[in-house]
Amino acid sequence: MPWTNDNYPVSMRHLAPPVREKAIEIANALLAERMDEGMAIRVAIAKAKQWARGRGLLIREDDY
Repeated sequence: MPWTNDNYPVSMRHLAPPVREKAIEIANALLAERMDEGMAIRVAIAKAKQWARGRGLLIREDDY
């Protein structure tokens, strides 16, 4: 079952909303390619943080 903004891994809860949305998007794509769930989550969070840094966005929700 794909993740959504209402249902996502606990490890993504600290991410700022735009970063979390990107992480969810990436994780779902990785799962569609049959990557292990745990690895998909870790890779998606790392890539979403990299994406956010490149755009000057805050990464953590408590940074707002």
